Amino acid sequence: MTFGQAIITARKAKLMSQKQLASMIIKDDGKPISPQYLNDIERDRRNPPNDQFITQFAKILDIPEEYLFFIVHEIPPKYRQNTPANPVVVQEAFEAFERSYRRGEGGKEK
Repeated sequence: MTFGQAIITARKAKLMSQKQLASMIIKDDGKPISPQYLNDIERDRRNPPNDQFITQFAKILDIPEEYLFFIVHEIPPKYRQNTPANPVVVQEAFEAFERSYRRGEGGKEK
């Protein structure tokens, strides 16, 4: 699933138009994004948006923020803070994630 596919699926599930959703995603200048920009995102004609937009999409569409960041291959901002100095801690966290992810997909642990 791409970021655009996740957004369009969630938007349609909430029975929202592109115009409605676009009016709720606010740029740094306080103005909403355009429906055309949202259309480009949904059609994967734009790179995934910045962290601020991803967080807004997640909140408005009731999608876990972590899921949207996962789709765009990014670590959510709240997990980027206070990175452990010990690389083994990070490795263990990713290994735990991998085990959990495999179980969720019907896979078996090794």
